[in-house]
Amino acid sequence: MSVQPQVTVPLSHLINAFQSLGSVGTRKCSTNKATVNKEHAPVAEQLCTEPLWSLRDLGLSDLGKQQLDELVKDVFPQLSPQEVSVSCGQGSKNTWWTSHLSTHTFYHNKHGFPHVSGSIPFSAKHSSLLTSELQIWPVWFQSRGFKTLSNKTRRLQSGFDRPVEPEGFTPSFMKGFLTRDKSADVESLDSLLKIKNIPDGQQDSFKRGFAEGFLKAQTLTQRTQESLRRTRLILLVLLLVGIYGISKTPFLSVRFRTTSGLDSAVDPVQMKNVTFDHVKGVEEAKNELQEVVEFLKNPQKFTVLGGKLPKGVLLVGPPGTGKTLLARAVAGEAEVPFYYASGSEFDEMFVGVGASRIRNLFREAKANAPCVIFIDELDSVGGKRIESPMHPYSRQTINQLLAEMDGFKTNEGVIIIGATNFPEALDNALIRPGRFDMQVTVPKPDIKGRTEILNWYLKKIKVDPDIEAKVIARGTVGFSGADLENLVNQAALKAAVDEKDMVSMKELEFAKDKILMGPERRSAVIDKKNKEITAFHESGHAIVAYYTKDAMPINKATIMPRGPSLGHVSMLPENDRWSETRSQLLAQMDVSMGGRVAEEIQFGPEHITTGASSDFDAATKIAKMMVTRYGMCDKLGVMTYSDMTEQSPETQAAVEQEVRQLLKESYERAKALLKSHAKEHKSLADALLMYETLDAKDIKMVLEGKTLESTPESSNTGVCEIGL
Repeated sequence: MSVQPQVTVPLSHLINAFQSLGSVGTRKCSTNKATVNKEHAPVAEQLCTEPLWSLRDLGLSDLGKQQLDELVKDVFPQLSPQEVSVSCGQGSKNTWWTSHLSTHTFYHNKHGFPHVSGSIPFSAKHSSLLTSELQIWPVWFQSRGFKTLSNKTRRLQSGFDRPVEPEGFTPSFMKGFLTRDKSADVESLDSLLKIKNIPDGQQDSFKRGFAEGFLKAQTLTQRTQESLRRTRLILLVLLLVGIYGISKTPFLSVRFRTTSGLDSAVDPVQMKNVTFDHVKGVEEAKNELQEVVEFLKNPQKFTVLGGKLPKGVLLVGPPGTGKTLLARAVAGEAEVPFYYASGSEFDEMFVGVGASRIRNLFREAKANAPCVIFIDELDSVGGKRIESPMHPYSRQTINQLLAEMDGFKTNEGVIIIGATNFPEALDNALIRPGRFDMQVTVPKPDIKGRTEILNWYLKKIKVDPDIEAKVIARGTVGFSGADLENLVNQAALKAAVDEKDMVSMKELEFAKDKILMGPERRSAVIDKKNKEITAFHESGHAIVAYYTKDAMPINKATIMPRGPSLGHVSMLPENDRWSETRSQLLAQMDVSMGGRVAEEIQFGPEHITTGASSDFDAATKIAKMMVTRYGMCDKLGVMTYSDMTEQSPETQAAVEQEVRQLLKESYERAKALLKSHAKEHKSLADALLMYETLDAKDIKMVLEGKTLESTPESSNTGVCEIGL
């Protein structure tokens, strides 16, 4: 029984051996005299200088010659063993070549001489084995090997000592698997001692030092890692803070919510606690809005006759007259949801955001109809459309608003109320019928309205029962509802500062003077001479006003400095004047001249002061209006002169002459009146020097020759320390 030797060869090596016989072996083509022309022999010899692969390289070094011949015979039955030499370590001739087939010039480009028929003996029987049954198939096996200097240099400069494997020997996807166990072994401390030849007596010290160095290095590494983590945390915080700061910066902010700023508008508000009873002083506006409330409550009452719901109501009026309160009252009376939005909320730097917010607002309102949409400061979103290259998309918001109010889709049960202080700035398409059908004017309240507003706010504080709201209302001509609310609040603060139990007329008068003329100048130091001039100046105004028939009644005279003035005389009309007569205008001019006339009479023409400048301004303005606007001049007739610069020099001279004549006549009338009441003038000036502030009753008593029993209550607050 004969024993056949068994040789174990890795499968990968065997695969590489068979595949490389046609690729690697052919590169080391030995020249054949029978197949290669003699004239090309030197070139062929130079091309065949690379050594053959040995059995050791192929992993077949353990096979004997007989076993190898049998293996080749079994695998390649048509190839004799003499035709292939794979002897260990010795190169020999090989019949394997590679046919580089790309173009007809590739052979010449590769070897340097043209291809000669029969120079490269390649037979189909020598082709690669590509079948599982190891049968020989006539195939052309093309191999291309291109080496670059950079790749070769990188391989030579690599720090590994292992030999570089030949190209094409091992497939690239198997190299990592075959070489993964070739990493360097970890050295132990004992082997390190042997390598360093450390004596036995110093090994313990070496180990101790090695351990201490390792611990120190570990501590340093840990500190470095902690410092790196802290640095990353600080950088992250700074980055977040920077992003937050950029998001708050104008022109750089990026807002991700397209409905930002409309939270109050998207969420409706129920105005159950606000009705028309809370609105005072604008009765006409309330009456206009009553029909809107009726439509919201009972729309069938109007639609049965063919009427349509008004789409929009525009509230026009000065600031503080109660436009927002009226809109809230409409929703409260009708008991419908109330959507509030400011016109500035639709203005955004990003294109399309304003139009999107308009759509969102109306979409929510239509879902909750019937309801009221109130857009305050409508002029900021509904201004006139202009062509501007700087703002090419500025019209998108107003166009969307126009489409929502009166577009293809109808808004059933949605009432839009807009409020503005500048109706002339609105676009014409916005205020046409069909969008804002009604335009309601909300003016400043008259004396009756001011009295109602004062009584409404006085009910909210503790007041003296003797307070006369009508007296305060007479002295607050031109005040809006917000101004009157501020007046009552200032009076309450003054009473709290003075530790009073309730608000009296004294605090209300103080608050009114503070709003009209500014706070008291308690720190002002006025000498005796200037104080006396001020007393005669103000008493001159009071005397002329008291004895002139068509002048306003006097309310108060004081020489307490307030704002830019050293004193003043306030007068209250009995009722609001919607128009004034010629005699009333002349009386106002006479009262204005009374201050300068009093100074001239009492101190002489050489000692008149500059305190009458504001009085002359008021008198000159009245005289010019009488001549140029009111037609109250006999010489120029009933003709208006709006722009004096466009008039002829003769007309300008005539107007100037008439104005000067009116002022001169007024001055003479005031002088004559003060000279005829010199005694009363002197008594009133002395009373002002003594009490500093006199009300209407005190002035009347002094002019009638009666003696004041005590210091008026109002003068107590007006007294200030004055250095004499």
